[in-house]
Amino acid sequence: MSQRIVIDPVTRIEGHAKISIYLDDAGEVSDARFHVTEFRGFERFCEGRPFWEMPAITARICGICPVSHLMASAKAGDGILAVDIPPAADKLRRLMNLAQIVQSHALSFFHLSGPDLLLGFDSDPATRNVFGLIAANPDLARGGIRLRQFGQEIIEHLGGRKIHPAWSVPGGVRSGLSDESRMAIRLKLPEALSTARGAIGLFKKMLDQYPGEAASFGAFDSLFLGLVADDGSWEHYGGKLRVVDSSGAVLEDHVDAARYAEIIGEAVEPWSYLKFPYYKPRGYPDGMYRVGPLARINVCRSFGTPQADDELIELRQRGGQTIKASFLYHYARLVEILGALERIARLLDDPELSSKRLRADAGVNRLESVGVSEAPRGTLFHHYKVDEHGLITSVNLIIATGQNNLAMNRTVAQIARRFVRGPKIAEGMLNRVEAGIRAFDPCLSCSTHAAGQMPLEVSLFDAGGALLDTVAR
Repeated sequence: MSQRIVIDPVTRIEGHAKISIYLDDAGEVSDARFHVTEFRGFERFCEGRPFWEMPAITARICGICPVSHLMASAKAGDGILAVDIPPAADKLRRLMNLAQIVQSHALSFFHLSGPDLLLGFDSDPATRNVFGLIAANPDLARGGIRLRQFGQEIIEHLGGRKIHPAWSVPGGVRSGLSDESRMAIRLKLPEALSTARGAIGLFKKMLDQYPGEAASFGAFDSLFLGLVADDGSWEHYGGKLRVVDSSGAVLEDHVDAARYAEIIGEAVEPWSYLKFPYYKPRGYPDGMYRVGPLARINVCRSFGTPQADDELIELRQRGGQTIKASFLYHYARLVEILGALERIARLLDDPELSSKRLRADAGVNRLESVGVSEAPRGTLFHHYKVDEHGLITSVNLIIATGQNNLAMNRTVAQIARRFVRGPKIAEGMLNRVEAGIRAFDPCLSCSTHAAGQMPLEVSLFDAGGALLDTVAR
């Protein structure tokens, strides 16, 4: 008799999800699915709001990724105004986005995936968490906490608070960076760099401990999408879109964000609230692609900073020129932290950060605009349409986690086939299935919006508790 194993909830991720693993009559895995079980409605309830409010509203999509939505939303607003923001505002936005990458990646590696990697996938689940990590390696845990704190403090220096800063707006930013804040950030950079380098060294040693996981945690051919600078180097805020295949061949290059709909389609499935974006020329589901740290490293020529470029060379030596194993998202994440810290150091020496020209003033000059930025988890699109008064008439949000949806489903099936054997299932095997999702560091609160129709069931009872009627859709 066929069976179904359900992992509910999936732990140590942002948001709510479950995994179904289907076994055939012989107890072998026939399929697996990653179900996102929560629903958000931002695309729909933003309609009718002034586009000026969109950065502040969409930042509330998530408490981990508010800066990412601030950036993409403000850039969409820049397009509606049809302005080039002042150079200082551009650099200050970049500084905040780099800080967001640092703090979010630190959370993912040290706190969410670290217990698996450092304590072991088969370790006691009662202690396989951040508290167990603190007990086992207090210096490492403390370093991870302080690294995340460093990124959050930069965000606070710029925007006034660590979470949901009301700072990046259409046309620029509200305030600059004081000399005192610049000095405070500079003083803490050496410790942050040391922690990042130490974590990279530690992960390299881990690779030898987990050959089975590295070979089966999402190791398959796919496309990769991300932003690149004009010279093809790593980009996180500006640049244009590039798509490469698993051999490294460039399929799309320097595509303007406004043309994203020419290459990205969106599908839905009845068993998940999370949309399934795909590469249009190959159709659904063959157009599966990945975004995020691994994809950004696969699409770029170089990182553009000396220490990160040295690590990128070694990463490619270990994983291939085009890296297919999703287990190496962790490695790519750490290299991005290092490169982001190097870029932060470079920006702190830029005298233009002291400029008082931080905002371009204009009215509604376009009725449609697309803002794109690299969130820690991958490329983020905000597509707005407005009326002549600047009121939102349509919103489409394509979130990084959604773009990884096809790949995450392929990953859980691959891991389940490698590690799960019925009828008795070891807890460590199921944890590996969850850990495959954690490698992508999904943010599910960001990702589910207004595709399809939300299922609803209403039951009517009388005063005595008897069921009178049930209506479902």
